[in-house]
Amino acid sequence: MTPSPTFSLQEALGFTIESVDGEAIATLTVDDLHLNPHGVVHGAVPFTLMDTAMGGAVMSTIDDGRLCATIEMQTRFHRPVATGRLRATAKVTTAGRRIVHLTAETLDDDNRLVASATASFAVFEA
Repeated sequence: MTPSPTFSLQEALGFTIESVDGEAIATLTVDDLHLNPHGVVHGAVPFTLMDTAMGGAVMSTIDDGRLCATIEMQTRFHRPVATGRLRATAKVTTAGRRIVHLTAETLDDDNRLVASATASFAVFEA
């Protein structure tokens, strides 16, 4: 897998992302920064991990000079998590010239499902 270029939100949340051949993995060690007022990871964290991993998966399949953006994303939250590491994996399910469909899931340290998502991304010229 190839590390993706970093960006400000990634640096602020402190996660890494690697992608290759239509798949990507984003990982994060849970910190107090990621917790909501109830002491568990805020839903925006696994959402962001999956959205970014899906973007990385798309980018690993398209030509240089093209970009992608999320069109829509349906997210389901399965269980709370308060400590440990989160690992979001994303995979391209179908790829057209302009629209790519993906699935993703976020697992905890015990490989339990924390969140899952499906999404569609647009592909366009830079």
